[in-house]
Amino acid sequence: MQTVQKSGDNTKHNLLDGIKSTFRSNVRQYAMLIALVVIIIIFQILTNGILLVPMNVANLILQNSYVFILAIGMTLCILTGGNIDLSVGSVCAFIGALLGTFIVSMKMNIWLAIVFCLVAGLIIGIWQGFWIAYVRIPAFIVTLAGMLIFRGLTITMLKGLTLSPFPESFQKLSGGYIPDIFKGASALNLTAIIAGIIISIVYIFLEAKKWSASKKNEYESNSLYVMIGKIALVVVATNLVFYWFAKYKGIPVIFVIVGVLVFVYSFFANNTIQGRYLYAMGGNEKAAKLSGINTNRVLFFSYVNMAVLSAVASIAFTSRLNAAAPQSGTNFELDAIAACFIGGASAYGGVGTVIGAIIGALVMGVLNNGMSIMGVGSDMQMTIKGFVLLMAVAFDVFSKSKR
Repeated sequence: MQTVQKSGDNTKHNLLDGIKSTFRSNVRQYAMLIALVVIIIIFQILTNGILLVPMNVANLILQNSYVFILAIGMTLCILTGGNIDLSVGSVCAFIGALLGTFIVSMKMNIWLAIVFCLVAGLIIGIWQGFWIAYVRIPAFIVTLAGMLIFRGLTITMLKGLTLSPFPESFQKLSGGYIPDIFKGASALNLTAIIAGIIISIVYIFLEAKKWSASKKNEYESNSLYVMIGKIALVVVATNLVFYWFAKYKGIPVIFVIVGVLVFVYSFFANNTIQGRYLYAMGGNEKAAKLSGINTNRVLFFSYVNMAVLSAVASIAFTSRLNAAAPQSGTNFELDAIAACFIGGASAYGGVGTVIGAIIGALVMGVLNNGMSIMGVGSDMQMTIKGFVLLMAVAFDVFSKSKR
């Protein structure tokens, strides 16, 4: 009897130790995830249940899609040593102006125009990346110059005018939904329900495989109970989101695009050599260089990638706005930077994840959406968001000093 009780006590003790260890090693990310859940619950109560109405959930994704995309790229820049890109808003506006010129004014095929705009983003990234990585002008200065240059070029190209409307096929990139292949079989969009189940199964398989490999190779890993709890939470959240989609119009096209980007960049950062170079450089650039890492190339890549993702974000935003305007992209860079820092990226570099940046973007998005539903003025919204950003970075500094 005593042996059974002792075994039970050990299991409970190991479980608590596993939870503490997991939380401690990912303190910023888990803290903001908890904060996100708390914020959602608070606004769900304050808005009398409007926040989590299926239509509003879909609109939350659509409205913040550009922030998700920019935050992914900004995370890679921050990882290299706390570097940021101040030009992304102006680059988005410039690419939007190109889209308006190509599609609205010149009546160009939308797919050809999109390819040209992505190439333009690549060229912009090469231009800025060269000065930052090889001439070693501080990223702050180069991207500040880029912010002014591309805003000026946008105004010059549009001549102060707004170009619209875009073709309906272009608008569907950010406002369209995946058709239900089981249309008429149910009041719900069954395609969305099945997609949620498939994604859950794939996630369970990948997590179980990862945990098994860690145990086999004797790497540090979570306890079985912690892993099961984590999987259960993710699976419930995933299927809940897809259920909301199923009750509305289905899966938004832009949600699929963002989902693919999150998966690809998470895999790149965590499972490839080049991705680990970003963390190594941010942790200690001199040590990374001495170990044989070409830090100039790593820095160059991060800014080229940022510009290309800025072009993608511009396509998503312009499609939703249905217009190319000179003032487009204002404060986009601040939204992306705030999302990264709130989501767990360190202001000193070397720490941060793509998933964390998405959590940070969701925190900002829920705050914006919830306060808008409540009728809070834009001045107060800016004050609250600024306070949240300050507290997130202060938490990073405090947790570093404690360690």
